[in-house]
Amino acid sequence: MLEKLMPKSDEFFDDFDAQADATVRGTKLLAALLDDFTDVERKVSAIKDVEHEGDDIAHRSFERLHRQFITPFDRAEIHRLLGHIDDVLDLTDATAERLLLYEVGPVPQAAKDLARVLVPCAEKLQQAVRLLRNIKHPEQILAACVEIKTLESEADALGRSAIAALFKSGSDALNIMKWKEIYDLMETATDRCEDVANVIEGVVLEHA
Repeated sequence: MLEKLMPKSDEFFDDFDAQADATVRGTKLLAALLDDFTDVERKVSAIKDVEHEGDDIAHRSFERLHRQFITPFDRAEIHRLLGHIDDVLDLTDATAERLLLYEVGPVPQAAKDLARVLVPCAEKLQQAVRLLRNIKHPEQILAACVEIKTLESEADALGRSAIAALFKSGSDALNIMKWKEIYDLMETATDRCEDVANVIEGVVLEHA
């Protein structure tokens, strides 16, 4: 049924793919920064460049959404999908910014662990988005969405443990505040991945 509603152009799906690709690249750059916390300003700038690229893609697609009469599925769902993917990249960029602006010291293992969950979460998001172009195999799309939710739960548990360890560490209050905010941003990024999965599940269940 979804294919009958699709316009001749695949521009929306192209934008979903491009936006998801930028998101994966951004999360990988963040993970690399946390693993090798050197040349921080340059690495943060590279993440910002990817975030700007994602913003440009989202802006272009939002404009198309307002002027195109026929859309591949409900306009509100397209808007939510674009917005949530954009949020993942924005939160990734915000995390990198805090690492630079707060002049944090050595990177805790917990931050690296969270990044190592965020990356596959973004990759599964990318997979689900790509599969959405072809609605003939909804079970594959839904399976990817389930994996996103599993990874989000893992990130949630890691975030709680990281913050608990932070408060038990005996570190000074300012350092605790800095890292708590960084952990929260990373965990929220995985929450937005789950939001993407929820939108995709709704589209599939309605149109497949």
